[in-house]
Amino acid sequence: MVFFLSAEDKSNPYLSDPDVLLMLEFQGGNKASFEALMHKYFPRLLNFIYRYVSDRETAEDLTQEVFIRVYKSGPHYRPQSKFQTWLFTIARNLSLNELRRNKHKAVSLDEAYSTEKGKIKPQWEDPNSVSPDEDMLRREKAAAVKAAIDSLPESQRVAVLLRRYEQFSYEEIAQTMKLSSKAVKSLLSRAKENLKAKLAGWAKTAD
Repeated sequence: MVFFLSAEDKSNPYLSDPDVLLMLEFQGGNKASFEALMHKYFPRLLNFIYRYVSDRETAEDLTQEVFIRVYKSGPHYRPQSKFQTWLFTIARNLSLNELRRNKHKAVSLDEAYSTEKGKIKPQWEDPNSVSPDEDMLRREKAAAVKAAIDSLPESQRVAVLLRRYEQFSYEEIAQTMKLSSKAVKSLLSRAKENLKAKLAGWAKTAD
């Protein structure tokens, strides 16, 4: 699929991002490129939003809304960041708005999502349990970690979710949250100290 870029666009540093190129191909009329992006990011985005709002149905609805917005943005899309940074910024804003409207009850960490792509299980821990006792301990620890992360201030929580589960760089987190890289490092440092205090009992158990 051929798409046309202005001289200014051609100097855009984000054109080295293959996902940005897929979005531009979609802009040029290639719907398969949008489907490729959706296939790649749907599970990741669903898990990120679920960790944020702690409600399965809401996470499904918000994930679909993110991709609806991406689809509608196609005709006037201009890359001003990496595609995943832009995508997770949309997800974060929608999730934050939803949390401000409603408070959701926690649901089972093991409950699978029912989506048009089939069942997607929340990816909290690798399911490499060796025995029932170890498996139970791992699930309890995962629940404790989730509760600790959920109790963090909103900005710290988002930074931790993006860093720990999405492997975003400091710069990518900064772009997503519209902060400086220095501010992100400070957020993550404070979050680390808060989590360390909240999970002190688990550290003793591990010893």
